[in-house]
Amino acid sequence: MDRLILQKAASYCAYQERTQDEVRKRLQKWEVWGEEADEIIAELITMNYLSEERFAKTYAGGKFRMKNWGKMKIKQELHRRGLTEYSIQQGMKEIPEQAYQTGLKELLTKKRELLVRTETDKFKLKQKLARFALGKGYESELVWKTIEDLL
Repeated sequence: MDRLILQKAASYCAYQERTQDEVRKRLQKWEVWGEEADEIIAELITMNYLSEERFAKTYAGGKFRMKNWGKMKIKQELHRRGLTEYSIQQGMKEIPEQAYQTGLKELLTKKRELLVRTETDKFKLKQKLARFALGKGYESELVWKTIEDLL
């Protein structure tokens, strides 16, 4: 195993949490393939530079807090990045249920303030609010319940 490549990969992982897929793609850019790539990834995991569970927790918490994403969108994105179901479940634990519901309520309240200026039809207002929240990845049952509580 090439120590220089391992060092490069370690600093790539130290800079920001990464998935095994991201590291594998970076290794391919550096023309490292197959068993050698597997060895380097295994070594990074052993050295604790690479942890998909840690990535999932950081990603889920960050997307919820910074971008107000719902759980469905976060899960979908973690699946797309090739994480295991276990890692995804651990990541979702980073989103406290109370904060999640409060976040959705605040999101919809802000959006309603914007829409109320132009939208007078209450039915259309509800539809637009729902479409917005569903697009952010919130569960439809929770979205409709929150909209009913707001209006």
